[in-house]
Amino acid sequence: MGEKKFDFKAAVHGAGKNASELFGKAKDAIVRAADQNDDGKFDKEDVSTIADTVGETVKIGAQTIKESAEEKSRLIELKLLQPIFIETIDDADFLMPKFIRITERDKRRSESEVCKGSIGYFSDQKGLRIVNIFRDSIETFGLSFCPDNSSEFYYVDPSDRDRYIALDEYFNYLKSERISELQMIAKSLGAKHFKVTYKEEQTAFTERKIKGNMNVKGVANADTEHSHSERKYSTVEIAAQLDCPGHEPIKPQLKYLQRDPNIKTLIAMRMDERAPLSHHELMIQLSNSSGIKESDAIKIDAVLKGMKLAGNTSVASEAKNESRRYLEYEIDF
Repeated sequence: MGEKKFDFKAAVHGAGKNASELFGKAKDAIVRAADQNDDGKFDKEDVSTIADTVGETVKIGAQTIKESAEEKSRLIELKLLQPIFIETIDDADFLMPKFIRITERDKRRSESEVCKGSIGYFSDQKGLRIVNIFRDSIETFGLSFCPDNSSEFYYVDPSDRDRYIALDEYFNYLKSERISELQMIAKSLGAKHFKVTYKEEQTAFTERKIKGNMNVKGVANADTEHSHSERKYSTVEIAAQLDCPGHEPIKPQLKYLQRDPNIKTLIAMRMDERAPLSHHELMIQLSNSSGIKESDAIKIDAVLKGMKLAGNTSVASEAKNESRRYLEYEIDF
């Protein structure tokens, strides 16, 4: 049996036929994919439809990019301007700081879309986070201000978290409030007479060198020097004095002096019927019931200095002076 010869011509014809069929199938697939109007062919109308689709996709992409850029810009502006809204202060985590400011709306925040409807803004200065309240939105915060709301800077009342005292009046206002409270205490306890005297401790240093000889073991006649200092108490004023008819004691409700140990002792002694009290004297150091600590006062001064609003007397010096100020209290029953 002879070998069968390879028919090259037939093979070529067959390969060409298979290739033609494969190309035809691929062509049909391409046409179906490109045929946008379902007419079974790829024509000018399909090209127009594809162009419109691509154009719309590009538009959507461009709009997405634009919106993303606008959102990023909005977030940057929010972070920079830090507006406060009603929703901000209604949040359970919101806590009003001790140092606040009342101010007019500035032009930038008035014109900004992100600040639309805002009632104030936060600012961080010299380690203090400050709430700046717009003057036209004061009532929204539900706070009270002493002596009124016409000042710019305020610090919280140490006896009432929702009450703020004008910074310029702060120490004098609290002094008056504590004197008034001492009068109320005297009347409640049934005093027949009381007197409140305001005193400020003044220290004067006399740099007078005092020499002396001192025998130190191993060293003969060693000379020593030290400075002599003198302390003086200056009575500024009799702040209050009154004669009363007297009555059985009623326990007073305290605000500013509720933590003062001397006042607590006085009340306990007067309310104790087993040990009648006829006369009592005590000294109240104002720094014990003052709301501004020296460390906070230093920060406030830095803020005011940075805004070029510092006065002749600094808040820190006033806070420090409170430790040298006293109310002398004399009471008779």
